[in-house]
Amino acid sequence: MDYKKTNAPTTTVTQNILELCEDTGNIYESVAIIAKRANQISVDIKNELSKKLQEFASSSDNLDEVFENREQIEISRFYEKLPKPSLIATQEFRDGKIYYRNPAKDSMDEEDY
Repeated sequence: MDYKKTNAPTTTVTQNILELCEDTGNIYESVAIIAKRANQISVDIKNELSKKLQEFASSSDNLDEVFENREQIEISRFYEKLPKPSLIATQEFRDGKIYYRNPAKDSMDEEDY
């Protein structure tokens, strides 16, 4: 997913608990879903950043030499300005873009039939 085009806020916003638990009926379940998605987003962003910064890795083993690469600094600053993974995940949850299921609830529904 392209996290650069997300409409998530870049700063922390107070959330209405009742709105967050509308879909699941349980605030703890909603928070668990958001947390799992935030971890996925964090891993994706980290991998993407690592791939981009890998291009700038130097093969020299000399620690005394420090290379300041302007492009590398700009890439790092760009990723620092992105919304935090938890904010992106919360926005995705509120927009209904996260698919989730609860196996315990699914098995309870099947027993009712």
